[in-house]
Amino acid sequence: TQVTEKLEEAVMIWIKQIKQVLVESEQMRREADDIGPSAELEYWKSRMSSFNSLLDEIKSSRVKKIISILQAARSKTLKQWKELDGNITIAANEAKDNVRYLYTLDKFFGPLAKASPVTMMEQVPSLMNTVCMIYCTSPYYNTSECMTSLLLKITNQMINTCKTYLCEG
Repeated sequence: TQVTEKLEEAVMIWIKQIKQVLVESEQMRREADDIGPSAELEYWKSRMSSFNSLLDEIKSSRVKKIISILQAARSKTLKQWKELDGNITIAANEAKDNVRYLYTLDKFFGPLAKASPVTMMEQVPSLMNTVCMIYCTSPYYNTSECMTSLLLKITNQMINTCKTYLCEG
């Protein structure tokens, strides 16, 4: 029972740490007003990396051994652990899926930043079709919050490109 108690203490510390990671991941992002769409991709890549590292740790043999010992001891901490494990898996899947969809837009980000207003406008129909495809098919990124954030960043990039063009001309 002493071993079980020590292992439960360790798991409770992990639970507290994982909850903190999840809470922080759900907080509002503070971003510059003129940030472009490539920042959206970078955000989700970073989030994917963080959650995948956490998943790797949770799936490690050391953690699995501790969990199996606590299962044999019928520990009450496992209910919380399983719930958090599921939440981390969902968050990792969301980030991975969002990165995959946002990569389909990556080919537009360079031309959007470097083009003249005329050539930039030639890209807009294809860009909007791709955004529409993401909205229609992504299981996670099709919320109004995600779409608004993405479209705002695309608009910011277009405005910055036009400002640069005007200042150079």
